[in-house]
Amino acid sequence: MKMNGLIFLLAFVVAFAGGYFFFTKSDGNEIQSVSEGSSSTTEPTESAEDENVEGDQASAEFEIFSQNSCLTCHAVDSLNIEGGTTGPDLSGAYEGVEGKHGVDLDTFLQKPTTAVMSGVIENDPLSDEERKEIIEALKKAYEN
Repeated sequence: MKMNGLIFLLAFVVAFAGGYFFFTKSDGNEIQSVSEGSSSTTEPTESAEDENVEGDQASAEFEIFSQNSCLTCHAVDSLNIEGGTTGPDLSGAYEGVEGKHGVDLDTFLQKPTTAVMSGVIENDPLSDEERKEIIEALKKAYEN
């Protein structure tokens, strides 16, 4: 019985470590898993013009949303960026945040007015440059 427990524990550790290394880059940033029919590389594609969804996801907009874990909860349909479904689609956030939350987008990204986003931003605040890049990406998403 003791041996079975040790085997289970060892298998769990190996599987967990394998998943961690498979779904992260060497610098620790999360990446999308390889989709069916694409190459087996874990690096993002470089040419946004040559590929549709995957190319869009390799764009600067995808990178800024991915680096800041926005895609854990949100998608950006207007930019063909897939993400989580827990939070709302961010395609209209550039214009919609002020009406919905009573503050402009920059202020909301500094000090959100919702409990969930407050917890997210409080634990990992955005730099001025990250906020600027996110706002530009959301403007592009809105205009698309």
